[in-house]
Amino acid sequence: MTLVQMQPRSQSADPVHRTVAEVMDAAGPQVCDDMSVEVALAVMAAAHTGRLVVCDLDGQCTGLVTRTELAAVRDSSDYTDRVRLRDILGDHGSFTSPVTTMAEAEHAMRTRRLGVLPVVDEQGSAVGILALSR
Repeated sequence: MTLVQMQPRSQSADPVHRTVAEVMDAAGPQVCDDMSVEVALAVMAAAHTGRLVVCDLDGQCTGLVTRTELAAVRDSSDYTDRVRLRDILGDHGSFTSPVTTMAEAEHAMRTRRLGVLPVVDEQGSAVGILALSR
């Protein structure tokens, strides 16, 4: 008879203990909040991405915008070329930390109906993106 030693399950496989840092994607393109909607759409097209992380002049993450959101703003009757990203961010101030557990982050995202969430470090700089799989 051979003795088989059981290995404890890795905590990283457990969503209660797995952190956002283990599953987040790269932050991708980051733009300043004083950028116009048209320029932001052009940056998205050039970068082949559907979202941009928005930062203030100090490099602090202020939110995230998607191509769909920007197109809706551009196509609205209130749109002018003076509309800046900071004007349309609204309630996009939701962020998470790399050390937040996935269980906590998923719960917060589902509660707030967010599909994508910026991940920021202690200084408020974007370090990644957390996207819920559908």
